Amino acid sequence: MTTSQDTTRKTAGSGRKKKKQRYDVSFYHDWCKACGICMAFCPREIILADRTGKPEITDPDRCVGCRFCELHCPDFAITVSERTPRRRKNDA
Repeated sequence: MTTSQDTTRKTAGSGRKKKKQRYDVSFYHDWCKACGICMAFCPREIILADRTGKPEITDPDRCVGCRFCELHCPDFAITVSERTPRRRKNDA
């Protein structure tokens, strides 16, 4: 049984597991007018208002990369991008 919190997924037709894609959400707070549209459209409900009313991500690993927040932001103050794994210094 798999749950929504699993960090790996089985690839179709193979017994191997594929790592779940992660996403980074960036807010340009200088452009944001704190309208709350991003919070309303987030299907995972991970965007909440901070003490000043500006949006912040509460659990970035739960973001599914749907980009609803980015597409509906009237101020173009949100960017969603795929998270790339960081290489260690000793990796070739």
